[in-house]
Amino acid sequence: MDTNDPPIVVEQTFNAPIATVWKSITDLDQMRQWYFETIEEFKPQVGFESRFTVSCEDREFIHVWTITDVVPEQRIAYGWRYEGITGNSTLVWELSDTPEGTKLTLTHTVLESFPQDDPMFSRESGQAGWDFFIHERLKAFLEPQSSQT
Repeated sequence: MDTNDPPIVVEQTFNAPIATVWKSITDLDQMRQWYFETIEEFKPQVGFESRFTVSCEDREFIHVWTITDVVPEQRIAYGWRYEGITGNSTLVWELSDTPEGTKLTLTHTVLESFPQDDPMFSRESGQAGWDFFIHERLKAFLEPQSSQT
């Protein structure tokens, strides 16, 4: 992903109330179920930093997240980078009410380019990853819960 690339934007409406969707993207136990199992710690508080390792294709990536903005049940933003790898980005999750439930808009913006010679950091890889996490993993996690609320 490069600073010249447009941000990756993924939208999904869930048949669930905002409080339920908010909890799924900010509660450590829930995040481990659909997002990254290896997240060691997460608090939706400005300044909080989280570090955890994700293995992918026989490589390990140390994710470093720093919370930059929190408006409960509306928006959370954090810096996203990888330890020892050039590149920096921001990730913003925004929630809004709709007649169908809750609309989530995720925006991933590159602030400093990631390695351009590594397909793991291509815009296409980033788009595919976010489509998978939001449209598949989070949707599958939330939809059964919404029938219980």
